[in-house]
Amino acid sequence: MNFYIFVSLITMLAIATFLALYRLLKGPTAADRMVALDAITNTTAGVLLIIALVSQRFIYMDVTLVYAILSFVGVIVVARYLEGGL
Repeated sequence: MNFYIFVSLITMLAIATFLALYRLLKGPTAADRMVALDAITNTTAGVLLIIALVSQRFIYMDVTLVYAILSFVGVIVVARYLEGGL
């Protein structure tokens, strides 16, 4: 793939990360902060996938999958805590 495509993808993911970071710091509720943290972990997973494609090391895709699963489980645990279920 073209180098400029990867650079533009990384740039868009960086912008999304900074917007989510703003919401993480300024979020009025804990639920807003948790959604922002989930968005940051999802964009990080996207960056890891782009790195895997650029470097042609597909073991990074497995790392990304494990990272995404752990992130999802973490969001579920925090959501249950915020709901009062734990």
